[in-house]
Amino acid sequence: MKFRPTAILTIAIASALGAPPAFAANELPGAAMGWTWALPFAGLLLSIATGPLLFQRIWHHHYGKIAAGWALLTLAPLAIAFGASTAFAGFVHAMLAEYLSFIILLFALYTVAGGLLVTGSLGGRPGGNTSVLAFGTLIASLVGTTGAAMILVRPLIRANAARRYNVHVMVFFIFLVANIGGALSPLGDPPLFVGFLRGIDFFWPLANLWQQTVIAAVLLLALFYAVDAYLARRETPAPRENAPIRVHGLVNLPLLAAIIAAILASAVWKPGIAVTVYGTTLEVQNLARDVALVAIALLSVWLTPDEHRAANDFTWEPIREVAKLFAAIFVCIIPVLAMLNAGRDGVFAPLLGAVTTTDGRPHEAAYFWLTGSLSAFLDNAPTYLVFFQLAGGDAHALAGPLAGTLAAISLGAVFMGAMTYIGNAPNLMVYAIASERGIRMPSFFGYLGWAAVVLIPLFIILTLLPIPPILILS
Repeated sequence: MKFRPTAILTIAIASALGAPPAFAANELPGAAMGWTWALPFAGLLLSIATGPLLFQRIWHHHYGKIAAGWALLTLAPLAIAFGASTAFAGFVHAMLAEYLSFIILLFALYTVAGGLLVTGSLGGRPGGNTSVLAFGTLIASLVGTTGAAMILVRPLIRANAARRYNVHVMVFFIFLVANIGGALSPLGDPPLFVGFLRGIDFFWPLANLWQQTVIAAVLLLALFYAVDAYLARRETPAPRENAPIRVHGLVNLPLLAAIIAAILASAVWKPGIAVTVYGTTLEVQNLARDVALVAIALLSVWLTPDEHRAANDFTWEPIREVAKLFAAIFVCIIPVLAMLNAGRDGVFAPLLGAVTTTDGRPHEAAYFWLTGSLSAFLDNAPTYLVFFQLAGGDAHALAGPLAGTLAAISLGAVFMGAMTYIGNAPNLMVYAIASERGIRMPSFFGYLGWAAVVLIPLFIILTLLPIPPILILS
């Protein structure tokens, strides 16, 4: 019989059925939990970081089993320490209340965007590449960072396939299109959508974050152009193509609009109906949204000609990898978030204490850097929510008198999601697609080095630069 960690995991959590949870699914006693509870999460991150580098063949064939193993090492101690029913309640909450909608949205955007085929002479030289990155940054807040990345990543890879130096193109693509471009609307990045669901006005990010976003985008695009032009001069120029740019699979454009409409509808329509699954409350509007997103993705598969996806080199492996790894991340992060939610009573109290000045006012620079630092290694949506709650959780106050605090939290979560491959889901998708197409993408630590050199100076500039009405400097 073949050993499958996923099967063992299923058996372990299924044994909890029949007994009510000792704690609410999202109320593990974080104040009583020590650092050791974060070890499985750290082990999972270390596996993702070193697996493709140190044992590539084993990782490629067994990453799902490795990830499931770390998830089991999280749930089993929780079951022993707090009861099987409590561990199962935490698992159900993580999967149904957090992971399910997350992966369904990514699946829908990946599928629909993958049906759009862009042909013709796109990029390949510094001016063209910079234009593509600028366009992707511009549309990321309209179709989401995942949608923008999936629409443009394959055409950009094809355009630069003949170049000797092309890794930097993908790295800056992740910085700009998969992260920073999504800072201007709740549709752009999951943390902002969480804020929208908590009562922040839909247009608040656009009105309050546009200056920082423009500064970050312009500086990064200028730096990219300089780097790309320098590397292009060291290469033998590839033959230029003059084929006009054409977009095929246009049926997917209204399907992208339908995805946006489904998300907006779920936030506006409040029927007040909910179902409870083992302590986790699921509102009917969110269930309806998820069903609609799956239906839209299936429509895309049905309506898009197979030759368009074939010409796009579309495969299901990148989304499969993201689904497996992030499922484990959402499980392993359960005790970490419980400790964070414990606030000043938990082991993270020294970190959380840094966000308040001596006179009791919120320290925006600390909110920016702490939210961002944790978002780089944890999922940025729950990290945003933790600091949103820490800042008071009052949407009216945070959008008004405490706008600087909310801006710092928002920018930290969105911008610093670009620091690692796991900071934001599209990062890992772009990495998987580029690697699949033969680009020698940096390792986990190699990419972190790129991000440290390029992004940290940018974040320091944003910290020190006063931009009214938001003063991240304070």
